[in-house]
Amino acid sequence: MRKSAILGMSVCVALAFSSCKSSESAYKKAYENAKKQELAEAPQTTVAAPVEEAPVVSAPVVEAPKVVESTQADVREEKVTVVSGTGLKDFNVVAGSFSVKANAESLKDYLDKEGYSASVAFNAENSMYRVIVATYPDRDSAAAARDAFKAKYPNRNDFQGAWLLYRVN
Repeated sequence: MRKSAILGMSVCVALAFSSCKSSESAYKKAYENAKKQELAEAPQTTVAAPVEEAPVVSAPVVEAPKVVESTQADVREEKVTVVSGTGLKDFNVVAGSFSVKANAESLKDYLDKEGYSASVAFNAENSMYRVIVATYPDRDSAAAARDAFKAKYPNRNDFQGAWLLYRVN
């Protein structure tokens, strides 16, 4: 009888320890998934490999014709408020849009290091943070700045989607 009681108790103890899993692993998995998603949304920076210098050869300068004629369709009208950075004028070059403020601030910091005076504006209607790389009073200057921004970063697909925002009061 005593052996069966000890055997029964040991089986109960073994079942109790094997069936109770720590909830820590569930929290850890959720945290790791959130980190992965955050890293996937963060702007990717690439380090360029050193390039050997080639001899300088002078060539005639040919001015490229201005083929791009933008239309009013490439300008979005939104009511935004500045969250960080300087004030905004009527036409703004948007380099990125984020639903998470920390991601927008991260891109703003990157652009500030690149020499821009970036700002973050919030669109309450869409709950989106817009990272603005340049701001101008007229549409033509903003379109030229957008095109120059895209040309400066030809390998950054996220910057190739830069667009113009008309700030509605």
